[in-house]
Amino acid sequence: MLRAVSGDIAQEGVDVIVNAANTTLLGGGGVDGAIHRAAGPALLEECRALGGCPTGQAKVTKGHRLGARWVVHAVGPVWKGGARGEDELLACCYRNALRLALELGAKSVAFPAISTGAYAFPPDRAAAIAVREVRDFLQVAGELEVRFVCFDAETLGIYERLLQAWE
Repeated sequence: MLRAVSGDIAQEGVDVIVNAANTTLLGGGGVDGAIHRAAGPALLEECRALGGCPTGQAKVTKGHRLGARWVVHAVGPVWKGGARGEDELLACCYRNALRLALELGAKSVAFPAISTGAYAFPPDRAAAIAVREVRDFLQVAGELEVRFVCFDAETLGIYERLLQAWE
């Protein structure tokens, strides 16, 4: 099942929450900051031990005080005009996060709109990549509930239009 919902990703009751992390994994603003605040200081301590993460890759921690059992920290690209591999790096974020969720035995995953905040990736383009990568993964991997958790109505509308077009 694949759907878009409005809300705060840190409040989602799923097996895995995907965090739109930075390369340090030590918290930041937006989704990253909200997840770190909701999970509590133990998340930061666990992230320190991971030693960072390259762009396009992902690493796993426990969910700590979140409703989710795990957090997959996916590092999206900073938008620099689209000619520096940003699309492929973003696609890798989704593929790597889904692969890790499957390895963990997760049945449900919540994604934010990775890289569309402070990293300035164009929301329409990012959503198209996200939906394509998740659809392709689900065709191979099978049953997994995936939610795109949208912070605002504009982003939710983008995801809803894309999901309707895929039906």
